[in-house]
This record gives sequence, C-alpha cells and structure tokens, in this order.
Amino acid sequence: MCGFAGYLGGALRQEGEGHRALLKRMTDTIARRGPDDEGFWFDRDRAVGLGHRRLAIVDLSSNGHQPMRSGSSRFVIAYNGEIYNHLDLRRQLDAMGAAPAWRGHSDTETLLAGFEAWGIEATIRRAIGMFAFAAWNCDTGVLTLGRDRIGEKPLYYGWQGRGSDAAFLFGSELKALRAHPAFESSVNRGAVSLQLRHNYIPAPYSIYEGISKLLPGCLLEVSLAEREPRISPYWNGFHNARSGASNAFAGSPEEAADSLEELLKDAVGKQMMSDVPLGAFLSGGIDSSTVVALMQAQSSRPVKTFSIGFHEEGYNEAEHAKAVAAHLGTDHTELYVTASEAMSVIPQLPGLYDEPFSDPSQIPTYLVSKLARRHVTVSLSGDAGDELFCGYQRYQQTADLWRRLAAKPLMLRRLAARGLLSLSPQSWNALTGNMQAVLPRAFRGANVGHKFHKGAAVLESDSIAALYFGLISHWNDPASVVIGGHDLPTVLTGGRQELAGLDEFQSLMTLDMHSYLPDDILVKVDRAAMGVSLESRVPFLDHRVVEFALSLPQSMKIRDGQSKWILRNVLYRHVPRQLVDRPKMGFSVPIGSWLRGPLRDWAEALLDADRLRNEGFLQPELVRAKWTEHLAGRYNWEWHLWIVLMFQAWLEQQK
Repeated sequence: MCGFAGYLGGALRQEGEGHRALLKRMTDTIARRGPDDEGFWFDRDRAVGLGHRRLAIVDLSSNGHQPMRSGSSRFVIAYNGEIYNHLDLRRQLDAMGAAPAWRGHSDTETLLAGFEAWGIEATIRRAIGMFAFAAWNCDTGVLTLGRDRIGEKPLYYGWQGRGSDAAFLFGSELKALRAHPAFESSVNRGAVSLQLRHNYIPAPYSIYEGISKLLPGCLLEVSLAEREPRISPYWNGFHNARSGASNAFAGSPEEAADSLEELLKDAVGKQMMSDVPLGAFLSGGIDSSTVVALMQAQSSRPVKTFSIGFHEEGYNEAEHAKAVAAHLGTDHTELYVTASEAMSVIPQLPGLYDEPFSDPSQIPTYLVSKLARRHVTVSLSGDAGDELFCGYQRYQQTADLWRRLAAKPLMLRRLAARGLLSLSPQSWNALTGNMQAVLPRAFRGANVGHKFHKGAAVLESDSIAALYFGLISHWNDPASVVIGGHDLPTVLTGGRQELAGLDEFQSLMTLDMHSYLPDDILVKVDRAAMGVSLESRVPFLDHRVVEFALSLPQSMKIRDGQSKWILRNVLYRHVPRQLVDRPKMGFSVPIGSWLRGPLRDWAEALLDADRLRNEGFLQPELVRAKWTEHLAGRYNWEWHLWIVLMFQAWLEQQK
C-alpha cells in the first residue's frame, strides 16, 4: 500500500523549485500512505514527473523502491496496491522466455515485466488485486493511469492552470494535487449537491471543478500531443452482472457452497501474502467471521484479530466478535471506546477524507484501524459481503415496494404524487396534527409532511432504479439547498439500460457495486486505514469471487427470509451458527444524540445562519429548519445534518 502523485506538462513557477522539490512537496502531503520510503523520477525535456511514498509490504529491500523502471527502461511506474497473483504472472513470463533478470520479488517489478511482454491492458486483465497506478511510456510519451476493477484504490486526475502553466495532475489523494502550483481550488457545486444526496461524492466527480476520479475498471491515456484523456474500460460490472444472470450457476446448493468456499479460501490465502505482520478486522458478523475463519484455517499460528467496542447499547458488536475469536482460536484484541474518545476523531475527518464525506461509520473505522496498526501493518476485512450476497434489508424492501408500485398505472401514481406535493411539509404537519390515529402506520409520528413528500417521489418512480435512487437519497432536492447547485448524472440516474435482463435484487446489488460500494464503503476504509499507515485488503473483491457471486441465483442468496444464505452455509462449516446468527447491526455511532448533547456547540458554530450566508454555499433557512427540529426532538435529522456538518468542516479547513 502506497501513495503517488505526479504531473505532465506545465511550468515550474515557484522560484528556485525544480522537479524533485515539487514532487516532494506533493508527496509529502500523503506521507501517511507511505512512511517507509520516498522516490522521484522526472524527465525535464518532456515535463513529466512521478513521485511515490512507500508502505513496504512485499520485498522490503531497496529492490521494491519506486518509481521503478522496467528492465528495458521503456516504462516507469508509480503504483499503489497489491497484485496477489504476481508470482503466477512471473512463472508465466519465465515460461515464455519474456522475463527480465529479476532484481527482487516485488509485484511492482512483475507489473513492469508484464507491460513489456503483454502490454498494459493485457497485463491488468491477468492481474488479481487492488491497485491504482501511473505508468509513463518513455518511447511514446504516453501516460497511462489505471484503477482496479471495483475501486479499492483511489486515483484523481485533471488538467489545471492555463496556457504554458497548464498541467495534467494526478495522484492518490486530492491534497497531493493541491500542492502543485497550477492547481485551482474552485468548488464544484454540483458535487456538493451530490454529497447532500448520497453523503459521498460519486465518481467520476470530485469536490473540485476540473478534477475527476478515474472510474473503477478503467484505463486512461493522455499525452502532450493528445491532451484530451482517452478512457477505456477493461472490466465492466454491468456486463458481468448480465452475463452472470444469463449463465446462472446450475449446480446444487451444496456444490455452490463448495465452489464459493474454494474461491474464498484461495482469495484469502493470496491476500495473506505479506513480509510484515498481518491481521484482520473482526466484528463477529457473517462477513468478517468468514474471512477470519478462512485465514485461521490456512495459518499455522493464531491470526491477529481486532474489534472496537462501545458502551452505548445498540452500537456494540465487540462481545460477538470476542465469542467468534475464542471459537476460532485467534489472537484477539479489543478496545472499548468512550464517546469522548470517538468524538475526538471528528476534527481529523476533513483532512483524512480530503473532500466532504459523511458516513458516520468513518469514526469507528478509523478507531479500529488505529488499534490494528499498533500490532500489524496489513489487515483483511469483510467488506463487500452485503453487496455481493444480498445482505441489506433495503434490497428486499425496495423489491417488494417496486412490485406493488409497478402493478399500478404510472399516470395514476403521478396524479397522487402531485396531490401530496400540493401542500408544503409544514402545511401537512399542521393539517395532520390531530389525525395520527387514522394515518397509515408508515406516516405516523413527527414530520408527516416530510414523509408525504418522500412518498410522492416514490410514487413517481418509473423504474426500480429510479425508486432506489429516491429511497437512498438523504436530501431529496439537494440542488434547492446548494446555492448554484445542480443535479449531475451518475450511474444511479443513467444506468437503467445497463440493468436490462436483471431481476429486482440483481439490479439493486449491481447499482450498489457501481456506487455505494466504491464511493462510500471503500473510500471510508481506504482513507481511515491509510490515515494510520495500515494496508487494508478485501478478499470478497477478488474479481473471481465477484463474478461467481454474480452468477448465483437469488434463491441461494436469500432463502426463507434469511439473507446471505450461501455465505452463511460456508461459515457454518467453521463457526457454530448460534455464534453468528443474529440481527444485523450497523457499524456506527449515535450521531443524533451527540448533536443534541456534547457536539451541540461545535455544530451550532458550523451551522450559524450568518456564517452560512457569508460562505454562500448553502441556503441558511433550509439548514437551520432541520437543525431546530432536530434539537427540539421533533424529528431525527442526524443524516441530513451530519452531511452538512462534514461539508462545513471541510470548507473550514480550506480557508
């Protein structure tokens, strides 16, 4: 795990600053991603530079130093990640007589040898792993950026500056790009609207105008001769979902469990490759318990496992993790965290995440990463099990609701929606104040008007993708809250054709695989872990596991009302079901009550009406209305407010 940054073109405007000094200034901002080594490569004539920070995991010697040149010096690479099958690739290169005289045993050297023998895209298609890289072709003057299939590793890019100062910037985090003199820090108001809707900014957008995230599964080529980036996918999740649906696994449930266990065992075994101490996060749930069980089955000594506990009822999974660890015989470490210790993380969040990001589970994720880093340098996690094996209740709820809606004519539903929208939420609240007993159960309680308006959006849905988009939106009309804001197209608004041939559940899981998983879950884990120089690995995202999961019929994912049925049956071979069969518990913290209590003054300062008005990004009246209702206990607006607060906290650090 590492970090890199670089540029193509531009002029060095800082007096006395050369290429090396500039690259060092950029990579110093991401030193936590790679505290063990730094390296720089540049070509003055072509105005191209690559900088690297290394967290040494495989081949700790200087033979793993980056940026690294290929054997013929044709390619130079700066790379972040791990190629878990790189020794297999080496054997293939050796067998075909295309291997160089190997200098060491790093996967970086393997990638470069593959680039020379097979080309960049063909090598990446052979690779099993997580990665982001920048590769410069010294012969052609073409820069290639690449990102792994699902998006475990981040990669930002974009042209900045004007005229002779214009430079193509790229790097693992935005702070590295900001350190370049050509960078222009104009906030993308459409991206702010997206953050208010989703609590994250989905790829390809970033918080800054002109800076993009490379989409997962894509390669990008750019040069000074052809300045418009050419982006091409080498792996497509929608295609694989459709292929899996049309070529569904035809074996028995027992055969499916056997195949899944074999794939997961191989994925976990490959991801245990490390020359430094390695462990795993363990919550005691289905996903992390499966990963740890398969690790322990392949380890000659107790696997190091880590969990965080909270004293607040409803937020503590540590006792379940401890029971699973005891059964498997792991070397388990748990830490109970007080509310004040958890809240002390909040000031660090804008710097860790580099752009507004507001999934509250970012706090415990950082804490468990910090705990693990005291003992290990690499930690495996159970992330992505929900998205692959139908673990979220919202999939079942959305599918059921869509079936009921689709049975009613869209025209009638739109008329009903207009009726609900004919009055403001405040008017509905006043009108229904004394009608609670006769209202449908779903519309009882405080703030009925908000629920009616949310229901109107549901009624108008013309596809399951549109329905899901509305249900998972936090601020339903964020463009009305963001001054100058507007709705930007995303996979959730434009991917409906890609869902052809998929049933309701397959559609929802595929949408999450292209949005919530890479842009929320994987961002959360990467930045939290890298913030303490810990490498995180996700065995469920081995693309062979992903493709197999996409081929499984729904009856093997949900059966008799039980989610992740096939995965549970793999886990039951290692852990008694009574230790893991329990209601799903979110990995989060009680933000709502904290905002009414110990975080109130902090939030009040960020949400001050004059401050909001002077900053000019958010409509003060709309934000303050929710803050007032939340403080009064009339409605729990914790998600809406946390999203705004994380934007405000990020904005404060930009000054």
